[in-house]
Amino acid sequence: MITIQARLNAQLAQPQLADDGGIRHFIGVEGLSRRQLESIIDKAMGYFDEDGRLINTTELSGKTVMNLFFENSTRTRTTFEAAQKRLGANVLNLDIARSSTNKGETLRDTLWNLEAMSADMFVVRHSASGAAHFMATQVTPNVAIINAGDGWHAHPTQAMLDMLTIHKEACLKQQKSFDDLSVAIIGDIKHSRVARSDISALQTLGVKDIRVIAPKTLLPKGIERYGVSVYEQMEAGLADADVIIGLRIQNERIGSPLLPSTSEYFKMYGITDARVKLAKPNALVMHPGPMNRGVEIASSVADGEQSVILKQVNNGIAVRMAVMAMAMAGQAR
Repeated sequence: MITIQARLNAQLAQPQLADDGGIRHFIGVEGLSRRQLESIIDKAMGYFDEDGRLINTTELSGKTVMNLFFENSTRTRTTFEAAQKRLGANVLNLDIARSSTNKGETLRDTLWNLEAMSADMFVVRHSASGAAHFMATQVTPNVAIINAGDGWHAHPTQAMLDMLTIHKEACLKQQKSFDDLSVAIIGDIKHSRVARSDISALQTLGVKDIRVIAPKTLLPKGIERYGVSVYEQMEAGLADADVIIGLRIQNERIGSPLLPSTSEYFKMYGITDARVKLAKPNALVMHPGPMNRGVEIASSVADGEQSVILKQVNNGIAVRMAVMAMAMAGQAR
C-alpha cells in the first residue's frame, strides 16, 4: 500500500508525473518512458491538418498561461505564445526586467504571488539549472510548470520538437525507425542544454548510434558514460549519419581560451556541403537556432535541400501545444 508520505516523496523526486503516469508538468525528458515520449509526438502530429498546416483548438480555453522568461529568448518565447493562442488560452507575458525579483523578492514569493492571480500554467526559462523543478515542487496541484530551458541543464521542448522533426522527415518520409538511425551532434556540447536533452530523448526512443563531435574544450568530462561515441574529427563522426544536428556557439565564448577564432572553428567543425556529403545522401540537417552562419554552418547548407531547420520551428509550435495540453489535462485528473 502506498502511503500519503510515500506519494509526496515520489512527487518531489519526479514532480512532472501524475499518479497514473500522465504528465503533470514538463520539466525534462529524463525519467520519461519511450511510450510517454511517443505520446507527445503523436499528440503533436494531431495538430497538423491533412495539408500539413497547424490547426487551432479550444483545449486551453478559459485557462491562463503566464510566460516567465528570466533569460532572453525570441524563438522559444514566440513559438510558445503562438502555441498558447492556438490552444485558446489567455496569455500573459511577465516583464521580467521590471519584475519584483529585481527588487530582492525570492523566486518562490514571485511564483506564489502570480499563482494568486489565478494562473493555471507557468512557462519558465531561467538561467539557474533546476529552476523549473524547484517551481514544480512549490505550486499548488492544479498549476502546471513547463520548462522552456534552465541553465545548462535541459531544454525539453526543443528536444521533443527535434524528435518530432526526425519522426516526420526520417521515420515517416524515409521509412526509417529511431532504432536504426545514426545521429551526429556537433558543436558546444559542454554548455548545451539542447545537447543534453536531445541525447536523453534519442536514447529513450531507441537510437543506438549517437555521436558527438567537438574539440576537447567543448566536451564535458566523462561524456562517454552517457552512451555516446565521441569524435574530434568531422570526417569520421559524420560518416553515414542519418541526422546532423549543429549547435550554436555563443558569441560571448568566441575568442575565449575555449575557441581560437570563429574562422578556425568553421574550418575544423563548420557544417559545409562537402561534410554533409560524408553522411547518408538523404541525411537531415538540423539546428536549434539562432544560427551563426559561417561559424557553425554554411549558408548553402542552412538553406539547402537537406535542411529542415525552418520545419523545426513550425514543429516547435505543435510540440509546445502538445505538452501544454497534456500537462493541463494531467492537472485535471
